[in-house]
Amino acid sequence: MMTSLFDQFASPYSLGIPLIAIAIVLPWVMYPTSSPRWLNDRLVTIQGWAVNRSTNQLMLPLNLKGHKWSLLLASLMIFLITINMLGLLPYTFTPTTQLSLNMGIAVPLWLATVIMGMRNQPTIALGHLLPEGTPIPLIPVLIIIETISLFIRPLALGVRLTANLTAGHLLIQLIATAVYILLPILPAVAILTATMLFLLTLLEVAVAMIQAYVFVLLLSLYLQENV
Repeated sequence: MMTSLFDQFASPYSLGIPLIAIAIVLPWVMYPTSSPRWLNDRLVTIQGWAVNRSTNQLMLPLNLKGHKWSLLLASLMIFLITINMLGLLPYTFTPTTQLSLNMGIAVPLWLATVIMGMRNQPTIALGHLLPEGTPIPLIPVLIIIETISLFIRPLALGVRLTANLTAGHLLIQLIATAVYILLPILPAVAILTATMLFLLTLLEVAVAMIQAYVFVLLLSLYLQENV
């Protein structure tokens, strides 16, 4: 029995093995792979079309140097969408509700974009810290502000993903508990609440996909400034 609504976000263990590792690795096995035949089946075709369209949208603002990141960003988006969606199933665990996992993804990728910019175009990368035409008295203040905003980027990436998924799961838990309590007392109200729960679940499915896309899209925008 849960003693707190936040117990659902605790990383589960079985026989001393953290199940978060299985939750991260297992989704990759579920995707169909292409066969050596000339024509693939419908599922593989739809999957390839969706990946190609989303990757084209991500790579559209980038130049040719940034296209080297297309495989990494597309794989990251598929990974996030999959574990976000599977986390909405009953008796499952959503790894992306853990801030440590999201920060572990956001910080290295953000740092890679910064290092790439400092290596390939250091003048332009440092120029982002000071807008052109800034008055001389404001230069130290603006440099400090822009530096802080630069280092806040990975924190914003991780916290945004964690907060949106955590809030959605908490709302689903609260409304589901209300339905369970109201059903024997006020069946009509319980049915209306269950309808709200169904609509909220559909909204959470959309949020799970949108937040994964936004996470990767922001990374591509950070990459755009450094290539």
